[in-house]
Amino acid sequence: MKIFVTVKQVPDTTGKVSVKADGTLDRASMETVTNPDDLNAVEAALQLKEQTGARVITVTMGPMQAESMLRELYAMGVDEAVLVSGREFGGSDTYATSQIIAAAIDTLGLEEGDIILSGRQAIDGDTAQVGPQIAEKLHLPQVSYAAEITMKDNRLTVKRMLEDGYMMVQVKTPCLITCVKELNEPRYMSVQGIEDCFDKEIRILAYDDLKDHPLIDKTTIGLAGSPTNIYKSFTPPQRSAGRMLSGSTADMAAETARILAEKHLI
Repeated sequence: MKIFVTVKQVPDTTGKVSVKADGTLDRASMETVTNPDDLNAVEAALQLKEQTGARVITVTMGPMQAESMLRELYAMGVDEAVLVSGREFGGSDTYATSQIIAAAIDTLGLEEGDIILSGRQAIDGDTAQVGPQIAEKLHLPQVSYAAEITMKDNRLTVKRMLEDGYMMVQVKTPCLITCVKELNEPRYMSVQGIEDCFDKEIRILAYDDLKDHPLIDKTTIGLAGSPTNIYKSFTPPQRSAGRMLSGSTADMAAETARILAEKHLI
C-alpha cells in the first residue's frame, strides 16, 4: 500500500511579500515554507503508515529549490520524495498543475488500495482546487475537508468538516482526501531524521519522463495550457494600530461616538 501526499513550497507570508513590476510574486526573493495544510496531510499519512505499514511518497511540482522542503519531509519520516520539475511546467494554473501531478502519481504506480492525501488549499492561492482536480483526472472518489480519518481494511471513514457541523463519509481506496488543519498536529523533524535526510535520494520527474502520459500535452500544461492567469498581486496597505478603550460601557460608547464624529464618519 502506498500513500501519496501532494505538497507545495509557498512564500512565507509572515515575512515580507515581494511583488514584481508586472504584478506577479517575486518568489526568488522571499523565504519559503511547506504549505501548512500540506503538513497536516503528511502527518495523516505518517499516522496511517504507523497503523498499516504503508509507504509514504511526497510529490511536489516546482523549481529545484524545493529539494530543501522535501528533505525536511524526509526528516519527518516520509519514505520517498519526488520533485516534478521542468521549464515546460512553468506558469501552470490549478488546472494545468493538476494535470501534471495526476500524471506524475499515475506514472509512479497508483494501484488498488493506494491513497492520495493533500492539504485543503495553499496559502499563496487559496483556491482549494488542485486536490479535487487530481481526483477527477485520475477518476478517483474524493472526500474534501477531512477533520478525522480512520481506516479499516480498504475502507476509510472520514469526518468531513462543514460550515455548520460535520458529515461522516465512507470511501473505498484508491481515493483522494484533502485535509484541514483541525485533522492533527504535524510532528517535528526527528534528530535522526535530520541526520539521515541529506543522504536520501530525491527523485526528479522532468517533462521527458511524463510526456508520453495521456494527461500531458503542451496545450494543457504550463502557461499555454492554463485557462486562468494572475492579473496582479499586491501587498495590502498596512493599517495603523488600533486603540483600546476602557471605562464603563457608557463612557466607551461616548468616546467611540466622539472619535467617529471627529473623523466625520457620523
